[in-house]
Amino acid sequence: MSDKTSELQAINTAWQIAIQEILRMVVRDLYRSGDEASFHAHIKRIEEAAVDSIYTGLMLRGTDEWTEVLVKEKASNFVTSLLTSFTYDRV
Repeated sequence: MSDKTSELQAINTAWQIAIQEILRMVVRDLYRSGDEASFHAHIKRIEEAAVDSIYTGLMLRGTDEWTEVLVKEKASNFVTSLLTSFTYDRV
């Protein structure tokens, strides 16, 4: 793997981890007062709304249709992976 590819992959991974941790804190703080069922319902609603927004609102300029579909699919998968990683924490 070239140095540029390795650096790009490291930046991408770092970005994903940073966003995941920020969102984990925000979600935890927002839904700390409810019960576990309410927490999971909120997470599911956020996931569905985010994926819907990606597919209906994301328009990539200067890219072909294949790239746009791939980006939307990967972004949606990232949303689902990220949000399903959250656990109910009463702390």
